[in-house]
Amino acid sequence: MPVSNSSELSPSFLLASIPGLEAAQAWLAIPLCSAYVLALLGNCAVLLVVRLEPSLHAPMYLLLCMLATIDLALATATVPRILCFYWFGSREISFGACLLQMFLIHALSAAESAVLLAMAVDRYVAICHPLRHAAILTSGATAKVGLLAMARGVLFFLPLPLLLLPLPFCGPRVLSHSFCLHQDVMNLACANTTPSVVYGLTAILLVMGLDAVLICLSYLLILRAVLRLAAWQERLKVFSTCIAHICVVLAFYVPLIGLSVVHRFGKNLAPLVHVIMGNVYILVPAVLNPIIYGVRTKQIQRRILSLIHVTDR
Repeated sequence: MPVSNSSELSPSFLLASIPGLEAAQAWLAIPLCSAYVLALLGNCAVLLVVRLEPSLHAPMYLLLCMLATIDLALATATVPRILCFYWFGSREISFGACLLQMFLIHALSAAESAVLLAMAVDRYVAICHPLRHAAILTSGATAKVGLLAMARGVLFFLPLPLLLLPLPFCGPRVLSHSFCLHQDVMNLACANTTPSVVYGLTAILLVMGLDAVLICLSYLLILRAVLRLAAWQERLKVFSTCIAHICVVLAFYVPLIGLSVVHRFGKNLAPLVHVIMGNVYILVPAVLNPIIYGVRTKQIQRRILSLIHVTDR
């Protein structure tokens, strides 16, 4: 369909409101803001504690710092814009800002998936090849993993906004979420989106899908090694070192899969489901990750309590 006016040459989009609760959005934004503040405080606390505690200067906790940094960036790329909409009624988002936000969400999610895979490999080497752990997973190797994670996210997901850039958008341009996602924006185009559909699905499968398969494979190998141990107490002690990472993996992949299912098969679902699933996908990992590692890691607990004690003085 030909583009007929300037607004279609540079389209803007409308963020999804909370259906039936538009008048109460300002109040409903309070728990959203509280979750965002909790995510900021929790992840910043993890970064501070790992920096101050020499015993935590190990690959697993350096990867945890990368995870915290990604969660901070992902939440900050979305939640402040949502709060501007809920509190100040700024519902419209420009085409360029929408594409940038979409790219950041997908690239950062891909980087988080890669870091989770690296953490799974760390657990596998630590349990199955403990004598080689220090030699394989050095600080330099961990830093390279972080750089490769970000590079892979950028390379795989930079084409997504570029494929949408030349497409015409006509008619109502109301998104399904309070932020921009590739499939959501793509569905509003009034042109052939087959290249964008194929590339988007391929990128998701090659990045998050492959990472999920490799994480499962790592844990199958870990489980096989654990079951070879003679005593149940020893099995539980070894496997308990993986509990925090398993919880973090579930906190990331369950909302991701849920959001994908809603997009693919939930066209007849209530709009409220799309809004809630989108917010869960953005905030749940960022809020839960520092809590999970704070509860499961005694060094982090002790350091946070000592910092609180010093502050109270």
